[in-house]
Amino acid sequence: MAGTVMAGTVMNVDELVAIDVHTHAEVSADGHTALSPELLAASEKYFGAHGHRQPTIDEMAAYYRERRMAAVVFTVDTEHATGHPPIPNEHVAEQCARHPDALIPFASIDPWRGRAGARAARRLVEEHGVRGFKFHPSLQGFDPNDRMAYPLYEVIEELGVPALFHTGQTGIGAGVPGGGGIRLRHSNPMLVDDVAVDFPELRIILAHPSFPWQDEALAVATHKPYVYIDLSGWSPKYFPPQLVRYANSLLQDKVLFGSDHPVITPDRWLADFDKLDIKPEVRPKILKSNAARLLGLTKEG
Repeated sequence: MAGTVMAGTVMNVDELVAIDVHTHAEVSADGHTALSPELLAASEKYFGAHGHRQPTIDEMAAYYRERRMAAVVFTVDTEHATGHPPIPNEHVAEQCARHPDALIPFASIDPWRGRAGARAARRLVEEHGVRGFKFHPSLQGFDPNDRMAYPLYEVIEELGVPALFHTGQTGIGAGVPGGGGIRLRHSNPMLVDDVAVDFPELRIILAHPSFPWQDEALAVATHKPYVYIDLSGWSPKYFPPQLVRYANSLLQDKVLFGSDHPVITPDRWLADFDKLDIKPEVRPKILKSNAARLLGLTKEG
């Protein structure tokens, strides 16, 4: 199960102030980028991050260690839809393994790989210490409830690690003619509801405030016991009021801090989160304890 993978590491959860469940490895040690130059430029423009330097995984570890935080790190495998080779999952896992006090590796497998992808998922968890999987339906060009992805979900559920799905609009491809070929409809959280039904023990994270489907995401997370929401990709000052209301009440044990680093830094996110009307007893749940429990870093309960 997921809780056994990190045994023997030096991560001290009690000393952490927060766990960021959504950060991107945008560049490998040899300079290969996760996105094509066109899509990367569109993303930078969307987030107002022109010229931001893409940190290496070693640099990300130093950044989070300095802040007494841990971070989930992943890339996105979009080769089927975009033709751009991904940063290898093994590279992400190996680099994160150098920093077990600060970094938690997730992997990304293109669901179009079918059963070969399912075999790769098992190997990545069992041999490389991967702790979860990232999907970006719009970038990967698939509906989450497409049964071609089900062999992959089956393995992820069996291994007991989370599946994180991008939901809502994406800045990647924004402003490019035709959106760079990226279809937003794939990222409607209601498509993930089918996955939650068909894989009832699978831990699922719906990434981002799911514009324009925020209410749908809240409905799925309140209805399905193992569906969570991360708050990445937006400054908290722009959160829809219903998201804040549910985070303060019905979903207080299922909402997770995520930044979307490096396009949004945790410094900026946390500064704006400090000004949000969140109950004092709920704030530490969102920042750390919900993620620590979900990721198997602390015991359930």
